[in-house]
Amino acid sequence: MKTISSAVESYITTKPFLISALSQGIINLTSLSRNIKPEIEVSLKKEIRYGAIVMALKRLSSELEFRTTYKIVKVIKQIGDITVRSSLVDYNFKVSESILVNQAKFLANLNNRDDFYTSSRGVNECNIVVSENLCSAIEEIFSKEFIISKQTNLSSISIKLPVENVTIPGVYYFVFQRLSWEGININQVISTSNEFTVLVNEHQVDKAFKVIKNLKNL
Repeated sequence: MKTISSAVESYITTKPFLISALSQGIINLTSLSRNIKPEIEVSLKKEIRYGAIVMALKRLSSELEFRTTYKIVKVIKQIGDITVRSSLVDYNFKVSESILVNQAKFLANLNNRDDFYTSSRGVNECNIVVSENLCSAIEEIFSKEFIISKQTNLSSISIKLPVENVTIPGVYYFVFQRLSWEGININQVISTSNEFTVLVNEHQVDKAFKVIKNLKNL
């Protein structure tokens, strides 16, 4: 038989932001119980009291705090080097038959190890992020490609993660959530198995770096 606790948990686990708010203890349980009471009653097919929902939420909050946070924080505390680069430009090209050929041509002329270059490709779009001083080369080599958009004045923050990150759900979400709470807009995310890079506007990079650095002290 379905209980109030199981019905509340089923509802909460489908709402990622509610899970985070509950685990952080930053949500009013009485107000939340009023909001979710109609759906819980539909699920249980009977009328229930607000107090019963509040008690279920309290129990769930304690469990979620351990369940969703303990393993993630353990990984986050092991964040390695954090590298910041500024003066970056993000090009978004439409995928074409010649896009890879032009990328190879560009890479063949990339000699300075200090220059930043990264690329990611979807089904219809290809993003290329480079140091500002490489823009003229990009625009010459890719002159016949269709540019969907070009964004300037970007900075990147690259974060080295421990190898355990690939087996722990929610690590990226935990980081992105903290950035979102501080009003930091992520322009793009580039990742490998044990490292990821976020692109942000240059005027927000100091704030974003501080948020990520402070995660190691949780």
